Amino acid sequence: MELNNVKERLVDMDVLVVGAGPTGLALGVDLARRGVDALVVERADALFPGSRGKGIQPRTMEVFDDLGVLAEIRAAGGDYPVGMIWRDGRRTGEHQMFDPAEADDDSPYTTPWMVPQWRTQEILLARLEECGGRVAFGREVVAIAQDEDGATVEFAAGPPVRARYVVAADGGRSVVRRALGIAMTGETVDPHPMLVSDVRITGLDRDNWHVFPPREDTAGFLAICPLAGTEDFQVVAQFPEGTDVDLSPDGIRRTVAERSHLSPEAVTEVRWASDFRPRTALADRFRAGRVFLAGDSAHIHSPAGGQGLNTSVQDAYNLGWKLGAVLSGGAPESLLDTYEEERLPVAADMLGLSTRVYRGEARRGAATRQLGLGYRGSSLAVETRPDLPEKALRAGDRAPDATVGGVRLFDVFQGPHWTLLTVGTREEPPPLPGVRTVRIASHDRYGAGVFLVRPDGYVGWAGTGARDLPGYASRVGLTAGQRR
Repeated sequence: MELNNVKERLVDMDVLVVGAGPTGLALGVDLARRGVDALVVERADALFPGSRGKGIQPRTMEVFDDLGVLAEIRAAGGDYPVGMIWRDGRRTGEHQMFDPAEADDDSPYTTPWMVPQWRTQEILLARLEECGGRVAFGREVVAIAQDEDGATVEFAAGPPVRARYVVAADGGRSVVRRALGIAMTGETVDPHPMLVSDVRITGLDRDNWHVFPPREDTAGFLAICPLAGTEDFQVVAQFPEGTDVDLSPDGIRRTVAERSHLSPEAVTEVRWASDFRPRTALADRFRAGRVFLAGDSAHIHSPAGGQGLNTSVQDAYNLGWKLGAVLSGGAPESLLDTYEEERLPVAADMLGLSTRVYRGEARRGAATRQLGLGYRGSSLAVETRPDLPEKALRAGDRAPDATVGGVRLFDVFQGPHWTLLTVGTREEPPPLPGVRTVRIASHDRYGAGVFLVRPDGYVGWAGTGARDLPGYASRVGLTAGQRR
């Protein structure tokens, strides 16, 4: 659908996604592969150019695997380098940025992977277009109105769009969220302004994340990190409260020279620069009628711990299959209520974690990898097995990977379908439309039972047998006819 050449008439569709950052693009991919009539709109004329959200956590790597972009993400990035502490032009010691993690069969990815945000977005956009979706750039939202059947969005230029659902993925200053009157509650994590910039630089190796602690005659720390898969470095510097940060190339060169042993000329090119004040904020609601909030429009993180982009992508991953199920005619509208039910508590927890990491109260360890996140308290998590051991896998938990008898579970799970997994039982579960079935003899992590795994890789229903499974299946749209 070519909006830019259409006269001022109403364009009708199922889902309008506002914002072409990682959240909006990931959601666009998920909807497009489900055959949902959706469009992503972006107020800017191009994708965001900076490296800001550069850390991809192991759980998000699993999401990207399912969305079909993992090979490109791995090719575009690399492991995080070891931190190197400098003083007076001398290396004084190394600093491990992340706690070590051992690989296991449950989790194929155990450490963060570095990819500059601009490159992640390029990969997601290419995948979106491959799936038949697209982004309309230069579309700034100026108004939104909704009724019981949908929402109408108007733009500064171009025709309005009428959609059954709208997803606000337009960032921390979300126009859509403000138009809906949804408040955010938060705090300033650090009153000191920060500079972040992508530069070309000479005189530093690319094997280390170079950290220059503040000296008595300087105003704050400087960190220079080589950006994997590129020739760039990311510069981060802290300034005294109230400072008007100079974002000009000369200002950035001066900051680097004042806080390190490098000369101003060592910064040969400034490719992008921005400033920010570390803060956290959480929207009071993630849904208002036909409109959903996702990503930074719903939660704003401090940069520490690499939680913002990852939490945002997983918002999209949670919402995408639910919108697809409802729009297909299979699932009831009430399924969409579980988006806020599940994602708001997770976002709140991740905000607390990133703040603790920023303040030095928590390590970049297991919690930041997001593999332990789940939805046990969700109304979609139905556990019918009695007397489970304390550490047993339960409904609501992430379904772990495993390879049994030559069958890899993540390969079976991959795709926009549900999966019915039977472990250590001969019972034949009832056939369900659109559900892939796999049987394995045994696995210590799963134990014996029947597991219905959601499209986003979490156990929805678990039991010793499948007697009560049809009732749950009807709740999530697996027994009704499909519209498409």
